[in-house]
Amino acid sequence: MQYSLLPMPEVEVLVDDATGKIVYRRGLFTPEEVQAWFEDLREHAAWHSQRRPMYDRVVDVPRLMASYALDSAGVPPPILAMRPEVERFCSVAFTSAGLNFYRDGNDSVAPHGDHIERGPKGAPVALVSLGAERRMTIRSREKPRRVLDRDLEAGSLLVMDYASHLHWDHGIPKTKERVGQRISVAFRVTFPETSASDKSQASH
Repeated sequence: MQYSLLPMPEVEVLVDDATGKIVYRRGLFTPEEVQAWFEDLREHAAWHSQRRPMYDRVVDVPRLMASYALDSAGVPPPILAMRPEVERFCSVAFTSAGLNFYRDGNDSVAPHGDHIERGPKGAPVALVSLGAERRMTIRSREKPRRVLDRDLEAGSLLVMDYASHLHWDHGIPKTKERVGQRISVAFRVTFPETSASDKSQASH
């Protein structure tokens, strides 16, 4: 994965080796853009809840979700507005966006690697954060364990390349701290039959 960027203090390369490449870009969008997009998506995105089996029972997934194929009608304006800058940074044309809405500290996503088989080999995942800052855990699967945890700031972009999902787990843990609401927008390249539903459920 090649990024169209020049060296800048806002860009941090968290890992770039045989286990993949993970890049964090602070302040890709202005606070005014971020606040407007957050409020718009919170009120107007097609949020839904899901239930899934866990052990001997079925439980609610601890967050709300929405997803859009980017070539379809009805994509929310904030996603269309942020898409060009995300694609410019990644030098990738994305086809779908998956959203997660973390309403409070009880909402979370367990450590995981994305279902990269639902897209072409080599495709990255690019995550825009809106709203309150939340901690993302990023930890290697192989020993010795490496920890790259980051507090994802509003307006930031985290990009994980294809290989990183095979070697690193990432998640948003629950917290007892008082935290505000957060929305993540994960841009992906998915095959046509999956882009509309974007069932990867991962990020973040």
